[in-house]
Amino acid sequence: MNLSDSAKKLIHLISSAGYEAYAVGGCVRDFLMQRPCDDIDITTSATPDELENILSDNHIKFIETGIKHGTVTAVLEDGSVFEVTTFRTEGAYSDSRHPESVSFVTDINKDLARRDFTINAIAYNDEQGFVDPYGGQDDIDLKIIRAVGDADTRFKEDALRIMRAVRFASVLGFAIEEKTKKALFANKELLKNISAERIYTELSKLLMGDYVYNVLVEYKEIMAVIIPELEPIFYVEQNTKWHIYDVWHHTAKSVEQAPEDLALRYTMLLHDIGKAYTKTTDENGTDHFKGHQKISGEYALTALKRLKAPNEVLDRAMAVIPIHDMHIGIEEKNIKKWLSRLGESTLRDLIAVKRADKLAQNPEMIGEEMARLVITEEKLNAIIAAGEPFEVKNLAVNGNDIMALGYRGKEIGVVLNTILEKVIDGELPNDRENIIRFLTDFKL
Repeated sequence: MNLSDSAKKLIHLISSAGYEAYAVGGCVRDFLMQRPCDDIDITTSATPDELENILSDNHIKFIETGIKHGTVTAVLEDGSVFEVTTFRTEGAYSDSRHPESVSFVTDINKDLARRDFTINAIAYNDEQGFVDPYGGQDDIDLKIIRAVGDADTRFKEDALRIMRAVRFASVLGFAIEEKTKKALFANKELLKNISAERIYTELSKLLMGDYVYNVLVEYKEIMAVIIPELEPIFYVEQNTKWHIYDVWHHTAKSVEQAPEDLALRYTMLLHDIGKAYTKTTDENGTDHFKGHQKISGEYALTALKRLKAPNEVLDRAMAVIPIHDMHIGIEEKNIKKWLSRLGESTLRDLIAVKRADKLAQNPEMIGEEMARLVITEEKLNAIIAAGEPFEVKNLAVNGNDIMALGYRGKEIGVVLNTILEKVIDGELPNDRENIIRFLTDFKL
């Protein structure tokens, strides 16, 4: 395993002082999978006090980031930062998240026994090589996520491990081993004990995974615990020529088809939840979902606030979900009107959402709409590149010009917006002389 020079140095310093030290966990797993790894965690038989003495003797700065649980953060001269944790076992978990106590041990195998999954329970240093008592390397080869020891115990100890399991399945494309899967479903309600911030972090990583469609479909019951607003759409059929999936499979497929942009992935996850409340079926057996966008927006807002999603994600999702089915068109003046209404970034989000939405529908029906979206985006790019006006600030006149003509207060905004509308519609050139001439005869 090719550890960084800084990691090798730190492990060597600890070993030279008479203790064991290893790289452990995700960095070892990612190396074995030939994936990049930026963070290297180190585990050691040295107690926190002993470790701090070693670091001090070698003039290495450290921070007591989790001293109660045996973690010290070492900061090397080159700026490299490593979390170093003492081998430990853990006491009972009363809150499905944190152990009531930890005990420091000197056996690496006992430390690895407390970890969540076999693929994360592998340690390495250059002298001993890989320490893998639970067959993590075999499970990596088999692409399996398996709990260390008894799966039911692992999930009862820390319910966040349920989210970690499905997140790894989404990101790595691994299958969850049957006993682990059974325990995962049996303990899913324990996720209600986990903080929204931690759920959001794991869910966000899951949504960005290459295998997100498979995971959302197979583990929808887990999704229902963390976002109960989703459950009503799990079995809502869409009997219409435009769709080949029910609402949940369509939703999962649209997430997969969305760009690798977290706000857009959340947008697709929540964009159709209103369909459960708006479905009607006409005399021909065709389903309709009139008004679902607005209701989807209301439920999405509740869900995102409960997850404590950051404002950037919440604002972008809420700007698009309530209007995601609205028609943009390919006419330049319509695109400018949408630009004026939404701004460039939100209009681009809307186009991306409509594209992902279409790609999750009936492939025989989307060709024309997909082509129109290409044209819309091309014309949008041309409008932006040419600097054509679509906002009041783009006009050849400003508020002072309007005031000079005798308008005051709210009248100024009304006049400017009227001018903008006429410029966008091609009824008025965007030059100062023509606008002033127009305003000479204009009456509110």
